[in-house]
This record gives sequence, structure tokens and C-alpha cells, in this order.
Amino acid sequence: MSDAPVDIVVKIGGSLLEHPVHIAPVLETLDQAAAAARLLIVPGGGPFADTVRDVDRKFGLSDEAAHWMAILAIDQYAHLLVSRLRAAAVVWGPPDIAVAYERRRLPVLAPSHWLRDANPLPHSWDVTGDSIAAWVAGAVGAARLVLIKPPDVSSNAVDAYFDCALPAGLSPAAIVPADQTDRLRECLTV
Repeated sequence: MSDAPVDIVVKIGGSLLEHPVHIAPVLETLDQAAAAARLLIVPGGGPFADTVRDVDRKFGLSDEAAHWMAILAIDQYAHLLVSRLRAAAVVWGPPDIAVAYERRRLPVLAPSHWLRDANPLPHSWDVTGDSIAAWVAGAVGAARLVLIKPPDVSSNAVDAYFDCALPAGLSPAAIVPADQTDRLRECLTV
């Protein structure tokens, strides 16, 4: 459980990087919503994780190696997002989240350390940022989970392990295409 309550965990899909026209409006919406709600951003893996997938196809990585390399890819996206958000900070786990809130920063999770310590998820390509965000939402006691996806993704597009990672009692995740910033704004209201 986090030292500071998290209202909403927001997963920003890494594949959104393939749609750069939508990134700025999404990040602006998050910046605005962070003024009224305690958001925690969980990045996806996107092209960083795709590089790991390519290496896995070429060299046949073990599930263990592929899992941790993909988690480190998510850390890279966290740094990219922090560089693009107005007042954000990279956080590594619950204590850092509380510090970010105290400093009026929007926490963006680089999950490798926390996941290494807790090791809560299977080491499989069935687990992506969706399942990580679901697990994080439960770990921090968030009231809501919002998954931001590319504009062309269906409204139920989540990874294969997602339903197992989703904590009991959490409302169904809101899956929001990145081109629907009005809907995103509504989902980020507490």
C-alpha cells in the first residue's frame, strides 16, 4: 500500500508513440487532471519492449530474461514521459509516490525495482503494461484504473493476463483511445 492515497492509476500505452499527434493532448489532459486528483502514471513498453521482443525472436531469451528486459524497457518510457509532462517525477515505488505528491509532482512509475522486489506477475509475454498497471492499482489501493490506448484499438484490448492481475473490488478499467481527450478528462475526474 502506498504511503499516500492514489486516486487513479493511468497506464499510457507504449504503442501511443506510433501516434505522436495524440501524445501532446493526452499529456496536457494528464497535467490538468493532476491538479485535482492524485494520479499515478504507469507507462507501457512500446518500442522499447518491441526491441526486447525482436531480440527474443532472434536469440530465444529465457522467460526470466525477456521479462526483466521488458520491465526495464518500461523504465525507459517512464523517463520519456517525465521529460514531456509539465511537473512530473520518476518514481520507483510507494515511498517515492508519496514524496512526489508532497512536492506537487505527477508520479510516473519506473517499475523495475518494485517489481523485482515483489515479483508478483508471471514471466511471460502474456503480461504487458496493462497487467502491471492492474497490479499496481491494487498495490496502491487506487479507486480507478484508466488505460490509454492508441486511437485504432478496440475497447477491450488488454493483455492475456490482465483479468488475473486486476484486483477484486476495483471497477472495470476504463479503456480510452488517445484521440478521445474529452472522454479521458471525464475518466480522470474524482
